[in-house]
Amino acid sequence: MNANTIPETTAAVPWERIVADVADALIYADTEGRIRAWNAQASALFGFGAGEALGQSLDLIIPPHLREAHWRGFDRAIQRGSCSHEVRTTRGLHKDGRKLYVDMSFSVVKSADGLVLGSAAMARDVTARYLAEQQARRSAGA
Repeated sequence: MNANTIPETTAAVPWERIVADVADALIYADTEGRIRAWNAQASALFGFGAGEALGQSLDLIIPPHLREAHWRGFDRAIQRGSCSHEVRTTRGLHKDGRKLYVDMSFSVVKSADGLVLGSAAMARDVTARYLAEQQARRSAGA
């Protein structure tokens, strides 16, 4: 087997380590929107430890004024079994109440036989960049 060979089964893939070690926050929610996977980067970004987040609704990290739109999109993706994979800048909610700007990408997760299991999201804090861009636009317009 050379370095470019992919194993025949996924048994050799260290999925738990991948989830733990990716650079971005990784959140997996079941079809009801309950958080089932939450890595250390998600804790760092949103302020909630895994023990606080696991089993909770995604509302934990969604600002109240965005929840209705979030759930419409979530339910539509779960029903369709697919979603856009584009990165979107949205708002997130930190445990201490701060509102964050977060780049997020989403995927619908399916079993091997095509059954929709839930949704995974990768998130990165872009608050500083977003606020700097807003300030630059305001300064350019002044």
